[in-house]
Amino acid sequence: MSATEPVLTDAPATTGPAGAPPRRRLSTRLLRSELRLIAGRRRNQMGLLVLAAVPVLIAVAVRISSPREGRGPDFLSSITSNGLFVPLAALSVELGLFLPLAIAMLAGDSVAGEANLGTLRYLLTVPVGRTRLLVTKYVSLMIGALWGVAVVVLAGTVAGIALFGTGPMLTLSGTEIPFGSAVWRVVLVSLYIAAGLAALGAVGLFISTLTEQPLAATVALMIFTILSWIADSVPQIAWLHPWLLVDQWMAFGDLLRDPPFWDNVSQGLWVDLAYAVVFGSLAWARFAGKDITS
Repeated sequence: MSATEPVLTDAPATTGPAGAPPRRRLSTRLLRSELRLIAGRRRNQMGLLVLAAVPVLIAVAVRISSPREGRGPDFLSSITSNGLFVPLAALSVELGLFLPLAIAMLAGDSVAGEANLGTLRYLLTVPVGRTRLLVTKYVSLMIGALWGVAVVVLAGTVAGIALFGTGPMLTLSGTEIPFGSAVWRVVLVSLYIAAGLAALGAVGLFISTLTEQPLAATVALMIFTILSWIADSVPQIAWLHPWLLVDQWMAFGDLLRDPPFWDNVSQGLWVDLAYAVVFGSLAWARFAGKDITS
């Protein structure tokens, strides 16, 4: 980020009543600057292309062949009946690696990347308060999570409709719902997955405050994610599963039942909120007292 970029300054104060201190307007300049920075990085653009390529590849592969029984995501066998199953199948595939990796890259750059580039001290002397800067970084991670999921869903929907068409969707309960209702179910699934990734972003933000190496923060968050998946698959520690961030990530399938089954989804959202609050607080506690040397 250029040292002369003006968008990082606070909003100008507005004149209040006589004798009253000046009031500052709520400014989104810092957030808009952060989002432009994220969107402008070439590696992030390439990452979005990879996310978009997966559902297209799935759609083409299913179109030219038939999914084998018992192989791949459960949604694959339903793709040929409705194109909306393409983004659902893609989300189930990418949720294990590509989407967490995308969040890990953004989280690694959030604080550690600024420190590594030597711009962190500049950001804090613009002036921008540490709390405001950290909140802005996390909001940008939340938006980044939504971006990533939206790219997968939009690419999968376009490819699915183009190759398999539309029509009533067969729910996991065995009933059919009209196409319009199916679209809203896909939107709910997208928001649910984005919430889980945003919670993962809070963990990554905390890790990013512990180091000045963005690659180290990215790798650490991916190790955290992989270990969480492994722990969630070990039945001997089933008591720990409800506390794992990834435990209910695949519960988005319950939103495709008729009617939707909310128990596991609600549990997943509460766990997401708990991780966001705990690790967001840890990130603030670490960053608020951190000696900024770069």
